[in-house]
Amino acid sequence: MNFFHFSLTISICVHIICQLFKLIYYSIKNRKLKMSYFFSPGGMPSTHTAFTSTLTISLGLIKGFNSAYFAITFVFSAVVIYDSLRLRGAVQLHAEMIKKLMKLLPEKERSTIPQMVGHTLSEIIVGIIVAIVFSLGFYYLFGDLFLQSS
Repeated sequence: MNFFHFSLTISICVHIICQLFKLIYYSIKNRKLKMSYFFSPGGMPSTHTAFTSTLTISLGLIKGFNSAYFAITFVFSAVVIYDSLRLRGAVQLHAEMIKKLMKLLPEKERSTIPQMVGHTLSEIIVGIIVAIVFSLGFYYLFGDLFLQSS
């Protein structure tokens, strides 16, 4: 008997893998290891998209793409992806503009604000691709576990 449904286990694994990728990628890109990259809500790939899409695809594979499980998670994923692209994307643009404006303030009056909060379309597409690859990979490698957890 599994403690978690296999779809949830895969989704959590994909989430951790994406965040580890961000830690490594942005540490190399910026030539500085910062653990904050692991907890960053923005950047490449979109972990939110990969996490929710993995749940959606894996439940579609297990329960069927015409099931209520798939329908519910599909709508949930669509809302999360839209939010990541539009709403949090706008917040990120605002953060970038505020950061530029803060340079006009005296040093002691400046504060730091996070800049990686939203996603670009390419970051979201990569998140969906990661979800497809991992969902199908786990399904075909560990199909018996998938079916036992349904």
